Amino acid sequence: MAGSTNSDTGGARAGGPPGPTGTPGPDRAPGRAGVTEPAVPGPTALPEQATAPGPADAPRHAGTPERPGAPGQATAPGPAGPAFPPDIPAARPGTPGPAAAGRVRQPVALIRLLVGLATIALTLLLADYARATTSGIAADVAQAARLVPRPLAALAGGLSTAALLLVPVWSAVRRLLSAVPDRRRILQHLSDGLLAAVLAYGACVAMDLGLDELAPASLVAALTQPLPGAGLAHTEPVYGYLAPVFAFMTASAAREHRVPRIVLSVSALAGLAAGYATPTALLLGLLLGWTAAHGTLYAVGTPDPRPRPAQLLQSLREAGLRPVAAHPAGPDRYLVRQEAGRPDLDVQLLDRQAVTAALVQRAWRRLRLRTAPHPRALRSLRTGLEHEALVSYAAVAAGVRTRRIAATAGLGRDSALVAYEYLPGRTLDQLATDELTDPLLADAWSQLALLQRREISHRALVPSSLLVDRAGAVHLVDLADGDIAASELVLRCDIAQLLTTLALRVGAERSVRSAVAVLGPDAVGAALPLLQPIALARTTRAALKQTARAHCAALAPAAPGAPSAPSAPGAPGAPGAPAAGRAAAPAPPGELLDAIRAEVLRTQPQAPVRAVKVERLRPRTLLAVGGGVVAGWLLLPQLFASEQNPIAALGDADPLWLALAVLTATASHFTAAMGFVGFVPERLDFRNAVLAQLAGSFVKLVSPGGVGGVALNTRFLQRAGIPTAQALSSVGVGQLFGLVLHLLQLGAFVYLLDLEPGGSELDALPAVVSGLAGAAVLLAGVSAVPPARRWLAARLRPLTSEVLPRLLELLRSPGRLAVGVTGQLLVSLCLVACLYCCVRAVGREPAFASVAVVFLIGNAVGNAAPTPGGAGAVDSALVTLLEHTASMEEGGALAAVALYRLLTLVLPVLPGWAAFAWLQRRGAL
Repeated sequence: MAGSTNSDTGGARAGGPPGPTGTPGPDRAPGRAGVTEPAVPGPTALPEQATAPGPADAPRHAGTPERPGAPGQATAPGPAGPAFPPDIPAARPGTPGPAAAGRVRQPVALIRLLVGLATIALTLLLADYARATTSGIAADVAQAARLVPRPLAALAGGLSTAALLLVPVWSAVRRLLSAVPDRRRILQHLSDGLLAAVLAYGACVAMDLGLDELAPASLVAALTQPLPGAGLAHTEPVYGYLAPVFAFMTASAAREHRVPRIVLSVSALAGLAAGYATPTALLLGLLLGWTAAHGTLYAVGTPDPRPRPAQLLQSLREAGLRPVAAHPAGPDRYLVRQEAGRPDLDVQLLDRQAVTAALVQRAWRRLRLRTAPHPRALRSLRTGLEHEALVSYAAVAAGVRTRRIAATAGLGRDSALVAYEYLPGRTLDQLATDELTDPLLADAWSQLALLQRREISHRALVPSSLLVDRAGAVHLVDLADGDIAASELVLRCDIAQLLTTLALRVGAERSVRSAVAVLGPDAVGAALPLLQPIALARTTRAALKQTARAHCAALAPAAPGAPSAPSAPGAPGAPGAPAAGRAAAPAPPGELLDAIRAEVLRTQPQAPVRAVKVERLRPRTLLAVGGGVVAGWLLLPQLFASEQNPIAALGDADPLWLALAVLTATASHFTAAMGFVGFVPERLDFRNAVLAQLAGSFVKLVSPGGVGGVALNTRFLQRAGIPTAQALSSVGVGQLFGLVLHLLQLGAFVYLLDLEPGGSELDALPAVVSGLAGAAVLLAGVSAVPPARRWLAARLRPLTSEVLPRLLELLRSPGRLAVGVTGQLLVSLCLVACLYCCVRAVGREPAFASVAVVFLIGNAVGNAAPTPGGAGAVDSALVTLLEHTASMEEGGALAAVALYRLLTLVLPVLPGWAAFAWLQRRGAL
């Protein structure tokens, strides 16, 4: 587990070569969240010469004498080792390295705090929900405890309580008397444990009082039991003896666990035997102690777990090396000099806690993408160390130029180190554009070819992972995320990543030409389906966006006296950009991936162009599943309620109105086909169009509302021989007319609803007018903000460039346009009539206009909802609006909406699937 993480599949660790200022390059992630590292502190001498640790910028403590051989007087490197970069300054005497004693807020503490709070809340909910089970377990335990003689139980309780309270004292004395050189850190841990114990005891007292005063009687009864021989008194809801001790042992980072666990277990059993606690109270006590400990650690921070330079040098000596001095060169990184005749070292510190900051992001990427690396935070420290060493050794065995591992060593429970032979040079992002010659590009591809030949993946081919030494040779570094025996998909992803990385600097034409010259056209063409933003490293995606913004800013006319936008690296006018005529400028950044595809297809016309699906799980799918679960959680209790049960109301539905509802629901598919074909100038088979609309009922069940139908109609037009651009334009014209007609119908029915003599609890017209006014204000606000205005312009650009020309073409066929408009009107009216018939079928008689307003608003909500078919959102909106607009009670509204959704969403699924399969067999989809 490296001390700093690669961004997604790429992004160099802090252990890459130093930049011109000795700081990490732009692709390096911070070594630790919540810690501000000094830029480049000076060297740290031998352990016996090192000064006392302290803050990086703090003055020397008063009375601290200068020692001979202090930092800044380190031994010079041996003649055999390469000289370190001269830009690493010597430290002032008394300046410590980046591992100075301090406090850091570790994300793992916050994660555990949130998990603890959630577990406590879940325990209380389950105790209240399953109170019969909880009370039964407590009663069984109390019955078994009665078998223990009372004097013996009381004696055991007193002794165990005394032993429990002595555990923190025993632990503190034991650690203070141990032969540990860093007593300051021990005192910090003990003070953290003491603070956590106090907070845990206070939390127990507060929860006991809160539950007694505010909690329902059922929950208190589930958590407590009557005290033996105390009349009406009961035990405390939380057993408060365990929480402080457990919090102290957790927050103080105690390494001895056996004795405290035995004492905690004996104390818990004694509390049960004496009748002073229930099993749930014991569990809550432990959870409160654990949560308070991690809350304390996150609030005040933990002592910096990284090793001191003295410990670092001592570990290197124990590994058989001969270190002389350590130069801090960035977060979690040291450049170490050795004795004469031995190569100098580039030492990486591996820290379990440092990678936790990216755990959620990397775990989500691993779950989402088939090409994402395994999250290192989920590996043990030893496993991560072995993996990095194994990939490095495999790369060296394959003949790849990379840093050689000199030694590995553990530095305790949560840290380790990997010592590489020092490799001087500059990374790709530190080279000027005119230094990126064709031989250098070919060398980079030859190194990747060696990896590909042995089926070794790199996964992080960003600029900071390509190191160019003083002789101009390319070395591939930062192999921590690599894999051995990688899949073909991951290997092709490496090619796509390096194509994009080089194209950002030298342009698509040179990047592709150099790749084809080394790998061949077939290998480069096979990587073309992986050339998609989601398959690239996060830093590469950010670079594409940054260069695109810089390119747009360069094309926009600048106002007089306005400061120019910063140029991206390699862009014309940027630092390091080539002079005119010396090198070709990169393609327009917004079109860079398209330019790479065009160059690859120019050399390999038969290359596959269809993008490979690298996503296992889309965020939209996760949101849809979550929305469906929430919708089911909310609707199912209402469907089976004892009062106003909608299922019972459906059983008493009027068969005549029910038949009319079925008829109008069926007619909506035919009218939808009319509204679809009317906006397509080309001739279509009306039968297939009707079946396509029926198939939309099946597609709608597995896609968010309004999305599946658009995709299905576009595919239907493509299979009918209509080019993609015209197909999208026709669907867009239909959507535009549908929106306009929807708003017109809503306005008309709102006007009619206001003319109705009562029957509505909602003042509809002012509400609609207020909504339109709010939308206008929102549009004006978006137009006033330049980034938002550009975003809106990008979304509306297809409307002006594709939809409007298609609309002008449709105006030449007024008959077909009339069919489309009529179909759009009729499909809404058919669905309104279906909902009205469902309401009448359950015995309610609202006005038709009020039902129409309910449907039009609910349908708009469904199109915006991310759940399949608008599940949950549509149902809630329709029920709420029927209650207020049509003056219906909750039971009748639920019954009517359930019947309507049954006819329009559930029952058409099977016929829709059959229509979808039939159209696919006929080649119409």
